Amino acid sequence: MLKAVIFDMDGVIIDSEPMHNKAYHDMFDEVGIDVSTELYESFTGQSTINICKRLCVHFNLDESPETLVSLKRKHYKHFFDSNSDLGLIDGVLDLIKDYHNNGLTLVLGSSAAMISINQIFERFQLDQYFIAKLSGGDLKESKPHPEIFIKAAQATGFSREECMVIEDSTNGIEAAKGAGIFCVGYDSFHSKNQDYSKADMVVSDFKEISFSKINSVV
Repeated sequence: MLKAVIFDMDGVIIDSEPMHNKAYHDMFDEVGIDVSTELYESFTGQSTINICKRLCVHFNLDESPETLVSLKRKHYKHFFDSNSDLGLIDGVLDLIKDYHNNGLTLVLGSSAAMISINQIFERFQLDQYFIAKLSGGDLKESKPHPEIFIKAAQATGFSREECMVIEDSTNGIEAAKGAGIFCVGYDSFHSKNQDYSKADMVVSDFKEISFSKINSVV
């Protein structure tokens, strides 16, 4: 029986990909590297520090991964602070309230840095619905490694069999399945070239996984 839901953030709760894309590409320009579309899309769902470590190795950069992280966060903060049009993904707030009102325990498991998570949660007043927030930036491993979802499930207080993950990325879905948790792949136009084949269920509208519908599935 479903007792808890673990949400990813970027691409599931908020469409922050345009801001991340711009921030990353401004950082790429600043350090003088040309990142292909294929390489960039392979980063989806991974933490910023792990992405920057990959970039340093791939391009044999003199800059440290930490320097790249700081540059990227500088650009992201500028866009976040100046983007008054930023909003939650359609239907996700209704879904969060639906789950919360029906007694499900909600936890966030995101590769985003905790500072970014807190910015989003404060802006949209989401803390009232979630009992815990986990950032991949604070963990040893990054998605597709299952560490974040293993720990997120522990944070719920329930077994992994009683949990469900909502993810939009190839790396995130692989991480959820590696943790042995039922995974819903959220496929929207915000998601670019991601593989949902390992997900237990794929939806393009959050109404498809309302409490009344998903409770009989998981």
